[in-house]
Amino acid sequence: MARSISYADAGVSIDNANRAVAKIREYARATFNERTLTEIGSFGGMFSGAFPDMSEPILVASADGVGTKLKLAFETGIHNTVGADLVNHCVNDILVQGARPLFFLDYFATGKLEPDVTASVVEGMARACRENGCVLLGGETAEMPDFYPPGEYDLAGFIVGVVDKPKVVDGKSIVPGDVVLGIPSTGLQTNGYSLARKLFFEVGGYTPDSYIEELGTTVGEALLATHSSFLPQIGPLLDEVSGADKSVRVPLIKALVHITGGGFLENIPRILPDGVSVEINRGTWPELPIFGMMQRLGNVSDHEMFRTFNMGIGMVLICARDSMETLMDRVSCFEIGQVAQGSGVSIV
Repeated sequence: MARSISYADAGVSIDNANRAVAKIREYARATFNERTLTEIGSFGGMFSGAFPDMSEPILVASADGVGTKLKLAFETGIHNTVGADLVNHCVNDILVQGARPLFFLDYFATGKLEPDVTASVVEGMARACRENGCVLLGGETAEMPDFYPPGEYDLAGFIVGVVDKPKVVDGKSIVPGDVVLGIPSTGLQTNGYSLARKLFFEVGGYTPDSYIEELGTTVGEALLATHSSFLPQIGPLLDEVSGADKSVRVPLIKALVHITGGGFLENIPRILPDGVSVEINRGTWPELPIFGMMQRLGNVSDHEMFRTFNMGIGMVLICARDSMETLMDRVSCFEIGQVAQGSGVSIV
């Protein structure tokens, strides 16, 4: 009699998937709120779409990953930070348009499912969701034999938030003379890791365990520094207006820029109206040592550094000069530049 072949013989363990989902369910439930209408395990996550306090609610959605920062997780065995990186990155991406997060979904795929690793990644996501007031509504955990190298996985996130139409942050009111403020980052955030890994591991000959005095930590710890959410600082300011006449809505914050892939040079122009440019004054904020070290290791040009990395600034705010003092009193930031006539971004 021929041997009966099972799904497990093909490399997919339904039992491991069930164990992973059991752990995920526990973490996800801790993020649920009164708007959550389904349990983890439903075919689709359901979330209340009622916004009685908004005149014209607009849903804002985004999807992203954490790039080759995942390689550091594989090499160090630290998996509970990349999940938080993913959530915070997505939260920041919709925050720049004034949206606050509602719910988050994830996609986790690997060759051979290891429930403890999966649970560690999801634990980081759930923690960041709770901190951002966001529901981890569901996701997909895929086991795909022969598709990924052993011990590796891929991770992506999908977020939906909401903003009232009159409070959308769009940069349309930016004019020459406005001020550019920068909120510090904790490290590379989630971008530039292919170049960073090449510089440290190929050019510099370091390993993730190498302790570097200049960094005050190991290479692995420095590169795994968690991508911060800027919602706690910026969120309370999104509803505020400037000027004496409150009947005319002039937002306190005119524009926000999340400094992700493309650095300063590619991201800031995305929110600039025609006819204006931004001048960034290098040296007006403390650049983290990791950026200077990478630049020296590879003799990387200033242009390439500012087009690839955040250089120690995680989020850029643009405001009128008479709003600057209010913002600097309430947000941990630096004055890093100004708006002028022209186009694009220059580093001076």
